[in-house]
Amino acid sequence: MESLALNTEVRLAVAQCFRTLTTSTDTQDIITTLKTLHSYLEEGPEGRTTSVQRSEFRRAHFTRTLQFLVSNIQADWLRSLTAAQRTELWDGLFLKGPPEQALLVLMEGIGELRASANLDHLVSITEKFLQSGRLAELLWSYCLETCPSDSPQLRETLLGRIVALPDLAANRLHPRNKTLFLPQQYHPLLATNMLTALERTCQALKDGTDCSLTFVAQTLGKVCIQGHSGLVLAVMAPRLSACTRSDMVWQRVCWKLLENVPQRCMESVLTGLVQAVSGPDALGRIIGNLVLTNKKAQFVITHKLLLLQYKYEVLRSVSQAWANPSAVKHTPLEQQLYVSKALLLSVSLLRDSELQELRSELLQCMLGGMQSHLDSSVVRIRRMGMVYDQDEESQELLSLMTPIASDELEAEPANRVDCPQETGETTQSTQNVSSQNKSNTEPDSDLDSDDELTPYDMSGDQEITEAPPPRYLRDCLEALISSEDAVRVELSLRAAEGLVRKNVFATREISVQLTKVLLHMEDKYSINSFLSLRQATMVALTVTDSIPVTQYLTTEFYSLNYSLRQRLDILEVLALAAQELSKPINEKRNPSMGISANMDLTLYPGDNPVHWRQVVEKRIQSKTKRLSKGATQPPAEATPNRYAPVAGHFFFPLLSNYDKPQVTFDLLGGDHLVLGRLIHTLGLFMHLANNAPIAAQMGCALLDFVWAVRYHVDQMVRRGVLFAVCSVFLSMPSQNLLVDLSDQLFETRTWLADVAEGDPDADCRSLAVQSLVVLDKSLKKQLQDQQALSMEHA
Repeated sequence: MESLALNTEVRLAVAQCFRTLTTSTDTQDIITTLKTLHSYLEEGPEGRTTSVQRSEFRRAHFTRTLQFLVSNIQADWLRSLTAAQRTELWDGLFLKGPPEQALLVLMEGIGELRASANLDHLVSITEKFLQSGRLAELLWSYCLETCPSDSPQLRETLLGRIVALPDLAANRLHPRNKTLFLPQQYHPLLATNMLTALERTCQALKDGTDCSLTFVAQTLGKVCIQGHSGLVLAVMAPRLSACTRSDMVWQRVCWKLLENVPQRCMESVLTGLVQAVSGPDALGRIIGNLVLTNKKAQFVITHKLLLLQYKYEVLRSVSQAWANPSAVKHTPLEQQLYVSKALLLSVSLLRDSELQELRSELLQCMLGGMQSHLDSSVVRIRRMGMVYDQDEESQELLSLMTPIASDELEAEPANRVDCPQETGETTQSTQNVSSQNKSNTEPDSDLDSDDELTPYDMSGDQEITEAPPPRYLRDCLEALISSEDAVRVELSLRAAEGLVRKNVFATREISVQLTKVLLHMEDKYSINSFLSLRQATMVALTVTDSIPVTQYLTTEFYSLNYSLRQRLDILEVLALAAQELSKPINEKRNPSMGISANMDLTLYPGDNPVHWRQVVEKRIQSKTKRLSKGATQPPAEATPNRYAPVAGHFFFPLLSNYDKPQVTFDLLGGDHLVLGRLIHTLGLFMHLANNAPIAAQMGCALLDFVWAVRYHVDQMVRRGVLFAVCSVFLSMPSQNLLVDLSDQLFETRTWLADVAEGDPDADCRSLAVQSLVVLDKSLKKQLQDQQALSMEHA
């Protein structure tokens, strides 16, 4: 009963103060009433109110009092006070009492008031609130758990106001925002207040007082997850590192603080902390055994941040990720390169004794991962599986294995963590500089006094052989079939292409037989440029006698007892031949003769009567100045396309038998490398058949073929599918797209949109976007043509 009477007494007194402030016009009464309200917030035995009354006022009436003052901020009685009285009596009420209630009322008032002097008044009070250390009092009150019990919703609202104060102020006050409310100023201030609360907590624990760090941990987690971890931890991390060096109480406080960080914020806090601390020792003192007690922290530290302190867990997880066959197929290439760098870095930092301890486990994992990488159809992924390949990317990976000297590590700045890329680049640049310095210091012993004697240019010299090259194509064929003389075989192989292109009639008699010999030929004598010579001759045969040679090659592609390399050679030869046939025919030479890949044939100026005219015309144009230059060259003349009549012979036989697994060949199974190359080659045939009469039939057949493998797990196959689809849209006439593919266009467009948004491979996403653009342009052009045609008939 006594407490109820006391509560009633306080409530009546506060209500009387509100009535006086609302109705009174006497300034003295106003001042007396405001002092009465102040008496409920004063501490000490000399106050006019008892501690029980002050506690009741703080619990039930303080927020209501501040809300009353904000709602009457335009009242006349406030204007009757002097500036000093207003600051002491009106503003002072917001700077006393429970700070959490004052902050909530201030932020609510700033959000409700319009731009005016009253809003500026509340903003100035909020500045004083922050500058007077009231945030530290707020955090400390939650550490002592002296604040009244609140609901989870109220606590979440308070956390949101504390963390998002710069955003709320910027949205309301822009462009008249205060400097203190900017993130660069506010978040370091918040970090300082959190440190003050932690210092008081340490002192209270030493004095035997229990404290709770839950609210401070929630504040730290929320501010970090919103992207401000750099500003906050840049202030807190050095202080925590220094205090935990010799004080065990500080270490316990830091451990408890991180244990109470919400799980959803743990990654943001740990990532910012790792970037802000000076080194692994400081990090170990601050986080303690958090990795062993918190699963989320363990995942972040050992899987995402890859800290050396936990090298065994890191090495195991990285090696498993690198060797995972599913990851090799489905993760982006950039991520696989990052994992490879992390693996090499982790191995390079292990000692010999540690490597021997983990040897069997690592060897088993690495062998499986190497097989997964070598089975990939992407060249860069295969090179990651065999790092000895001397390309730029492999050299960067190998440079990561070079250990860094300890003095270099100590010279590094203490507040940043180097990424693998930076480490590799630094190591490479250091090696380059050292090699340059070494070469500069060596004496130049090769130079002598005979500098005026310049050497002959022997780059164009040819090796003189005793045996003459063959002059007839049949001689080449016989030498390639039966000769055991390495010189004769090499001469025949080098002369074959030129003879094929010069004598069309002789070539057509033995084209298929010579193609068969070349397809099965092996480099038994280590001939220089063997593969390019063999390929150029097969291309020349296909161009010269297209139909028989193409029929033979497309039939042999699905035959038994061929290696994957031979099947890939067939596709490359067909693709190069189709490209050469699709080029315009030069009237000055035989249409069946191409340009030799290995013989540079330079025409004598007198053999070409147009040659000197072109030279003179170019010189005149280069010396002539024009103010405006229009079209000076005539439009290109239409020329026959040698590929269009034979496009079907290149294309349709390769679409047969693809779904019939052979003894040594399974396109839809494990031979996805050949499948990707096949689809890409068919897409090339489709692209080269632009404006050909058979293009519509080829487009429908190709789209039906690739539709079944559009979701293939191998990224090279998916790239080939997208290239083929784009070729169909480019080469098929727009009217045929609407007539022949009307039922498939909507589904195809939906699939392309999904690929452009969600495919893990960047090239696949780019090709999908290009296909969508080409499809839209083609359909738009067809609709415009139909509208123009209908208007003409009308």
